[in-house]
Amino acid sequence: MSNSPTLVLIPGAWHKPACYDQIIDLLQGTHKLRCVAVTLPTTFGNRDATFKNDIDVVREAISKETSQGRDVVVVCHSYGGMVGNSAIKGLTKPRDPVVKSSGNKNKPSQPSKGYVVGHVLIASGFTMTGLAFMDLFLGHPPPFWRINNETGFAEFTADLRQLFYHDLPRDEGEYWVSQITPQTLKSLFEGGEFAYAGWQDVPVWYLGTIDDQANPVAAQRINVGFAREMGAHVEHRELPASHSPFLSLPEETVQILVDAVEAFTGHQVAAARSEVRRARNKESLPAVRLWQPLTWYKYGLPYGFGRLVGRGIMIFRWCKSLWRSG
Repeated sequence: MSNSPTLVLIPGAWHKPACYDQIIDLLQGTHKLRCVAVTLPTTFGNRDATFKNDIDVVREAISKETSQGRDVVVVCHSYGGMVGNSAIKGLTKPRDPVVKSSGNKNKPSQPSKGYVVGHVLIASGFTMTGLAFMDLFLGHPPPFWRINNETGFAEFTADLRQLFYHDLPRDEGEYWVSQITPQTLKSLFEGGEFAYAGWQDVPVWYLGTIDDQANPVAAQRINVGFAREMGAHVEHRELPASHSPFLSLPEETVQILVDAVEAFTGHQVAAARSEVRRARNKESLPAVRLWQPLTWYKYGLPYGFGRLVGRGIMIFRWCKSLWRSG
């Protein structure tokens, strides 16, 4: 098995996989990492496409790689995180696989296939098992889109260039706006029975977006604190970017992905050193520092609130289990 895993890239809602083209060129060309970008069925324009349909195509893409002995790192953006988390169920490496030898001694088994070894979330969230995407928002859409039951799609009410691509030159931003696709309501409001908290099964790197107008960075930091309190291993990085850092800061995004792959696998990834140094300039490592009071507010409060939410959920589950056992 090759030391370098395949990156399976999942776009967010309303987006085609072409949004990843710039970073795929760098990942494959400079860093020699195999990439597979997935098109989500719920962005085809078929109002009946579901969240389960999205999960199925991602699982198929992952399984195609693992069946050939390749490990996989799943990279997800925004809504794609919900799909990716759910799709990796059962595809991660067993914690302590053993086989019995003829000498009746246990020894580690040799994997005959690949596994999902890591998960990268970009401006996304941490899926809760059994909850649909909009359950987390109590069924109420955010201000920038609305429900259109006649068409069966989520309909934008905001300036998309400003919402998603405000840090791109105007002509580039307008191009990507022209690439926006319809997103089915079924994918957002239904399918909770297929949702799975895959982030609890593998190490996670989270790439936050400081200038995000679709998913505020404070909410992202709360999510990280929540996941850590729930027992997840989450490495957190941030970039001064809009909701789509792979478009506005592709080199910086790629370097964070490369760092994540190296952390997941324990192997160095081939890279051009000059590009690595340049890509480090805008990367931020969010952390609370005692000698920097501003970090208490920027990171400490959101992390703390997220941990409080996570602890509350764990206490609720514990009480629920006691009630059922009684």
